[in-house]
Amino acid sequence: MSTDNETISFATDVKPLFREKDRSSMESQFDLWSYEDVKKAAPRILGKLEDGSMPCDGAWPEEQVDLFRRWVEEGTQA
Repeated sequence: MSTDNETISFATDVKPLFREKDRSSMESQFDLWSYEDVKKAAPRILGKLEDGSMPCDGAWPEEQVDLFRRWVEEGTQA
């Protein structure tokens, strides 16, 4: 996982945050293991993570939400 000074990448840092359960529950909207899908839906996903409605079985710890937020703010690197 990247530190505060390292670039956050989808493959290394973001994709591992999503479980198989998360992926299958969102499959009708987008593929959480697809960089292109998550990049395209990133603002919407971030909003759901911030309000605690995603994932559906309980909110992420703030540290994980912060990591996703930083990835979005840094330009959604692959």
